[in-house]
This record gives sequence, C-alpha cells and structure tokens, in this order.
Amino acid sequence: MNMKQSFSLALKSLKTSKMRSFLTMLGIIIGVASVIILTSMVDSMKQLMVNEFESMGTNLITVIITGRGGNRMVEPEDMIELVEKKDTLAAVSPNITIGAYVKNGNENQSATCIGTSENYHEINNLEIDKGRYLSYIDVERRQKNCVIGSYVAESVFEGQNPVGRVIKINGYSFTVVGVAAEKSGSVKGGQDDRIYLPYTVARTLTFMSRISNYTFSASDKDKLEEAIADIEEALFKVYQNDDFYSVTSVSAIVDTLDELTGTLTLILVGIAGISLLVGGIGIMNIMLVSVTERTREIGVRKSLGATPWNILSQFLVEAATTSGCGGILGIILGIGGAYLLCSLMDLPTVITLGSILIAFSVSAVIGMAFGYFPAKKAARLNPIDALRYD
Repeated sequence: MNMKQSFSLALKSLKTSKMRSFLTMLGIIIGVASVIILTSMVDSMKQLMVNEFESMGTNLITVIITGRGGNRMVEPEDMIELVEKKDTLAAVSPNITIGAYVKNGNENQSATCIGTSENYHEINNLEIDKGRYLSYIDVERRQKNCVIGSYVAESVFEGQNPVGRVIKINGYSFTVVGVAAEKSGSVKGGQDDRIYLPYTVARTLTFMSRISNYTFSASDKDKLEEAIADIEEALFKVYQNDDFYSVTSVSAIVDTLDELTGTLTLILVGIAGISLLVGGIGIMNIMLVSVTERTREIGVRKSLGATPWNILSQFLVEAATTSGCGGILGIILGIGGAYLLCSLMDLPTVITLGSILIAFSVSAVIGMAFGYFPAKKAARLNPIDALRYD
C-alpha cells in the first residue's frame, strides 16, 4: 500500500466517525488557533506602537537632562549653537510640559501644554490644518500665541474656526494662531489634546530656571548615530558624567520594542503550545483505540503479505492526516478570531505567514510524534494472534 492509498483510507476513517474525529482534533484546533491569535495580537499592538513612534519621525532624538546642580547647566542657546555647528543635526526644540486649564467663554477643560520652539512641528512631523505654527518672532518676543490640537479645537470652540480667537490658559490670554491636524483620533488625553506655546513663554509661566528636555532631528537617517555622538560629546563636556543626561533615538526605542515583543511572543506561543500537546495526547489515545478496533484487519493484511512498515506507515499517515485537518481548521478559526479581536480593539490586523506555517507544521509533527506509539504497536502485532482477536 502506497502513501496515496494510506491517505485515502485516513480520510475515509475520518468521514466514518465525524464526531469522534472532531473531538480528537479539538485540542489541535484550539492550539493552532491560539498561536495565530496571540501572535497576531502581539504583532498588531507592536505595529500600532511602531506607527506612533515613526509618526514622530525616524530621525528624532530625545535628550533628557537631570543635571548635577551648581553652575553646570545647558541653556537652549547652547543647543541651538550645537545644531548650527554640526552638519549631523538639522534642528532642535526645547520642550516644557505644563498641565493647564483652558477656558473659552463658559467652556473650561484640562489640557497638556507644551512649550516649544518654532522647529517643533518639523521635528515631530506635526502638520498644521488651519493657520500656522509658532514662528521665531513668537519665541523671541515671548508673544502669547498658541497652536491647539484638533481635540481642543472641537471641544472648546464647538465647530467654529479657532484661528484668531483668544483663549485663557491658566488665567492668561493667548491668541490661537493655528490648529494642528488630527493625529491620533482626536480623543481626550491623546496627541490631539495638546496646546503648543513658545517655550520662552512657558518658561515664564512655570518659573523654570532650567530646561531639562530637548528634541533634536538628525540631518539624515544615515547620520543618526553620528548625531547622537555629537550631542553626547557636547553634554559630557558640560557635566563630565553621562549619568546626568540621556540621549535616545526613536530607532533605538523601536529596536527595544522589537526585542520585548519578540520575547512576549515566544512566551505566549509556549503557553498556547500546551493546547497542542493536549491535542497530541488526544490523538494518541484515539489511535490506540483504533488499533484495538482494527486488530483483525491488521491480522488479515499481515497474512496477505503486508510488512510491519506498511502497517506503521498507514497509522502514521492517519495520525498526521487527523492532526493536519485539525491544523487547517485551527488556521481558519485563528485568522477569523484575529480579525474579530483586532477590529473590536481597533488595532491594525497583522497576521504573518510565518506564524501560520509554524502552527500548522507543529500540529503535523505532533500528530506524527504522538501517533508513532500506536502505529508501532500495530506494526508489532502477531498476525495469528490478530486474526484470533475477537
């Protein structure tokens, strides 16, 4: 009997006992579906976070200065001068974050205010929908102008054009000169729930003597590492110790994110793999029952000249077919479940071919591995004893 005939007999056996076959495959179905759904969820969440980071710009470099007290400090002018001297750097913006209350008439709500330079929107890929962004004059003359996010514009001005209107931020009057384009669904607490002020004005409002946060952009993606080195060199000259500052790029954050999600994926796949093992045990049990039920059939085949290998291969093919069919059903269930869960959680659906192939291959291998013992038992049966079995 060749493999084609063994496969046909295996399919016939599955059709004969549909419910038993389905229950046998259930562990494999759940295991394969779990692997696909879990890997898809992790990949979808990673893709969402990567998109968020990359929307800021792949050339983005964040500098946080903790300082060491005394007279050693870095001023915005020093950072601007560094950009002018180094061809690896394109722009810099000091950042000052303020928790604030915004008021327009009777409308009053909380918002995040960020003090920036005129370069902030270019560094962070912040597009302007209406009006303009802050200018050099706004920063230099400490003019009380601001740019608001789409959520602030909708919730405070209720559909009216905010450009040229006056709002109060922590009791101070500011003129709205621009509205940022929607970036993250225009929700409370998101990137659209922000107000951008000149950092010189924000510094006055918060009475900050030192600015500890800066955002740079490298002149070219290929010069990102050089740009980081130039910034670190300049800061080391001031503080003489790299414990008092940190320089991080978006690319480094994305790389770290890849490592973390890769580890998380392995853990989740390992947990889901337990279902595959349970499915393998179920296949082994049913195959043992099948060998017992077909003892006389095995005796007849052996008496007609079938070799132990013929018997072994027949039952191995049957076990592999059972687990393979379970794997196919698991793939269908897994893909459907991944699309459903991602749509409910508003995530981009990411299903990789690798996860499907791995899940299916493992299911087939488990079927063969757990089906080997029953197949070996069938191959070793004595034909005389098998024929006399009742």
